[in-house]
Amino acid sequence: MIHLEHVNLVVEDIPKTLHFYRAAFPHWKVRGGGEGSWHGKPRDWVHFGDDYQYLTFNNDGVGENRDLTGHQIGLAHFAFVTDDLDAIIERLDKAGYPVDKEGAEDDFRRNVYYIDPNGYEVEFVQYLSDIPSERNRYD
Repeated sequence: MIHLEHVNLVVEDIPKTLHFYRAAFPHWKVRGGGEGSWHGKPRDWVHFGDDYQYLTFNNDGVGENRDLTGHQIGLAHFAFVTDDLDAIIERLDKAGYPVDKEGAEDDFRRNVYYIDPNGYEVEFVQYLSDIPSERNRYD
């Protein structure tokens, strides 16, 4: 079996970034962290997640993230599956993060998109069916 263990993100401010992701994932924690350098530039890093998956945040980012309405090469978005989309929306709203856009209407899933403090687009999706052909429709 293969599964995605972590995503490594370059950010501007780790505490600001953690504020967003702690609201989305209240059961996750900082697993570890430290200081280092990347190609001669000092940086701090943390691993934020659970025992099986996590996000890495490195605070050596400069400049702006790619224009999400444009066509530049780079990360478009990443997504997390939840069994309670309304709870995530409520927690993020309470933390000051509004939904950026709603997903397409579908009988078998609901999804929303947020922009995190670093300009990354993060999708949260709740599937309303356990039948793969319904969950994974492309029509």
